[in-house]
Amino acid sequence: MNFSRQALLGIGMIIGGSVMLYAMVQQIGTNDNTVAAPAIVETSAEEQQAVTPLTTDIETEKKLLAQKQKERALRVAEQEKRAEQFLAEQESAEAKALAKARAENQRYIDNAMPKAAEEEAIQETPTTSDTPAVQTQQDTVTPTSTSANAVSNDSRIEEEKRRAAEAKRAAEQEQQRAAQQKAEAEAREKAAAKEQAERKAAEQRAAEQKAAEQRAAEQRAAEKKAAEQKAQAAKSEPPSSPSEYKVKSGDGLIKLARRYNVPVEALAQANNTSPSATLQLGQTITIPSRKQIQRLEREAAEAERKREQEKAQAQAKRDAQQRLVEARREAKQTDAKGNFGVQVSLASDQAGADRVAKKFKDAGYQVTTSKTSRGVRVVVGPERGKVAALALKDKINNDPKVDTSGAWVKYW
Repeated sequence: MNFSRQALLGIGMIIGGSVMLYAMVQQIGTNDNTVAAPAIVETSAEEQQAVTPLTTDIETEKKLLAQKQKERALRVAEQEKRAEQFLAEQESAEAKALAKARAENQRYIDNAMPKAAEEEAIQETPTTSDTPAVQTQQDTVTPTSTSANAVSNDSRIEEEKRRAAEAKRAAEQEQQRAAQQKAEAEAREKAAAKEQAERKAAEQRAAEQKAAEQRAAEQRAAEKKAAEQKAQAAKSEPPSSPSEYKVKSGDGLIKLARRYNVPVEALAQANNTSPSATLQLGQTITIPSRKQIQRLEREAAEAERKREQEKAQAQAKRDAQQRLVEARREAKQTDAKGNFGVQVSLASDQAGADRVAKKFKDAGYQVTTSKTSRGVRVVVGPERGKVAALALKDKINNDPKVDTSGAWVKYW
């Protein structure tokens, strides 16, 4: 009877322990299934790699490229942010799973220790020969449950590691995809810049070719015009050697000058006559050559220059004489004590002074000489008042007959 009671008690304990172990294993499996890794949202590569057609407007192209770079930078930053967030969540999930596994192991160990104590107490109770068989069965069941729980924890840890590795691979793939998109965008930008540079170079070459053709056309036109002018000049040039011509009825200097392309003045000068002279029938006229015409033109220009110079000198002399007259008219006795003269020379001896004085006397000036310690002074004047003396000095300096410019006023 005692044996039957003890056998029933042992069987009940075995069944109860098995049920509890099975429930614990089911609870651990259910808790493991509730831990899920965060999903990775991937953007379609085709949507990200949409190629915008190039435009011929440089400014628009630059704006588009800048906008694309900005959008790409935002996408890369967003992807990196999601990857970092995913890694952080993955590490947090792994830490939680490990902590949960350790806690469950600790609870299992805590629950298993009272059962082991009960089994030891049962073993110490006197039983029949059949009791060890029951205890042997109990000992066999407990290690099996412990091993199964350890295997479940290892599987769960491996699953977490596998999920973490997959998340890491996904993040790396996302980074590689972003790097590839960046490289493709840079390649497109380089291609667009290269195409723009080639188009600009082609336009520049076309412009240079057009400019070269235009310069060549202008040069040909200039050469043609120069050749025509040269031919026209050859036709209109005077003869290369002098010749003679007998005057016929109706001939005149103007008509002959036009016929032989000779200036009327040069033709008249070569024949010692005036441009308005009338030619006689049968008169021999000399037609000058080009060299003679050039010489006659130089002589005429020189004569004209001399005439203009003499005219200017005469006008200056008249102006100086007029100023002298006005200065003499306005001079007063109270202007200064004594008289003023214009010294024109300081000769080394009396003979030299006499020669200078004769030149000024011949020009109509009143001249006196006086000896000094440095030589013989030649003075024109005297004039009453310094204003009149200054006017006389200007007249002497502008008089071509005396040809001097070193006169100066002296108080006498």
